[in-house]
Amino acid sequence: MRLRIINGRVIDPANSIDSVQDICIANGVIHAIGPSLGSASRDFTADREIDAENQICIPGLVDLSARLREPGHEHKATIASETRAAASGGITTLCCPPDTAPIIDTPAVASLIRNRAIAAGYAHVVPLGALTQGLKSEHISEMAALKEAGCAGVNNASRHINNAHVLRCAMEYAATQNLTVFLNPEDYWLRNQGCMHEGMVSTRLGLPGIPESAEIAAVARDLILIEQTGVRAHFCRLSTARAARMVARARYEGLPISADVSAHHLYLTEMDVSDFNSQCHITPPLRTQRDRDGLRASLARGTITAICSDHQPHERDAKLAPFSATEPGISALETLLPLSLRLVDEDILSLSDTIACLTHQPAKILGIHAGTLSIGANADICIFDPNHYWTLTAKTLLSRGKNTPFMDWEFKGKVTHTLLGGKIVYEWMG
Repeated sequence: MRLRIINGRVIDPANSIDSVQDICIANGVIHAIGPSLGSASRDFTADREIDAENQICIPGLVDLSARLREPGHEHKATIASETRAAASGGITTLCCPPDTAPIIDTPAVASLIRNRAIAAGYAHVVPLGALTQGLKSEHISEMAALKEAGCAGVNNASRHINNAHVLRCAMEYAATQNLTVFLNPEDYWLRNQGCMHEGMVSTRLGLPGIPESAEIAAVARDLILIEQTGVRAHFCRLSTARAARMVARARYEGLPISADVSAHHLYLTEMDVSDFNSQCHITPPLRTQRDRDGLRASLARGTITAICSDHQPHERDAKLAPFSATEPGISALETLLPLSLRLVDEDILSLSDTIACLTHQPAKILGIHAGTLSIGANADICIFDPNHYWTLTAKTLLSRGKNTPFMDWEFKGKVTHTLLGGKIVYEWMG
């Protein structure tokens, strides 16, 4: 289908575009973009027009962390169900960590995930390969084969590598393959089976805490190994202001690193766990208000360059046990964009910078061609109404996972259309 999107405010930070323009789409790619009276737009014949008046057109969102639960945990969710939910949130590219069952440590599993995403047809799924075989932190994986199978990087998910020699060898091998190592910084021994941030709230609730030193010590070790091996590395879901400052210093000194933060860590704190709210049981844990404000400041300074959902859908029973026995994680695909847009209303980021943190900057971290509306680029597009208020309910959530602390929150900014390769994969009917 040949499409023309008219009257929309087009924002594409990668190309410094922010104005009302038309977008012409043919053969699944951006054919032309410009004023409605431009020659390329005027001579273009469309099969359908989408009137985006009073709406904003941006590249499809790129999410750096979304667990889709398939293969292995289909009782929680599937690739089809979660990519459909992603489309409703304007997300067109998802990065899947390797802790599926079986683990993504062979080309066959990586290909399986990609093919099932293609069959579903709602979003692109980019897998991360396992850093170590079986995520057991003993032997490094066949990274060359995983890269050939389409893995954008390697990661050990939340499985800790306590042996620094193994991590160093893995980094050295990844560097020879020009692969980015995605790191979840947390010291296993300092974590000590905790379930929330160690502080006054955990003490009052009688819950085992995870000190901020667990993240800080892991970041310090990883930075030393990154400097020694020269590998390109990405820190996933920072939760402490101190760790963010360490990353900022290392970036200033020239280390090839980047970092992201989850949208919920920019809003929630340990205080939200005060009534044993298991919906706030996440990893890394919600920290203090000072940490939350420090993460926001790091985002504004450009130390942290991407905002992700850290989507982890669960079945209802997974959140019904006592707090420490519940499974960590939030169903977060559909709140990624509206939570990020709140940063604009709160004067933390400009609208263009916010969109950059959701589009071309995470795409750059993955090393993929996405997150831009350049001529010839895939027509992966999100159109949203920035002034529409809506309330998150179990009925509005398309994800199979209904586990979210944002239930019944009122949000501003509603996705109306999502295009994947020029095909409309989500359309809000109002």
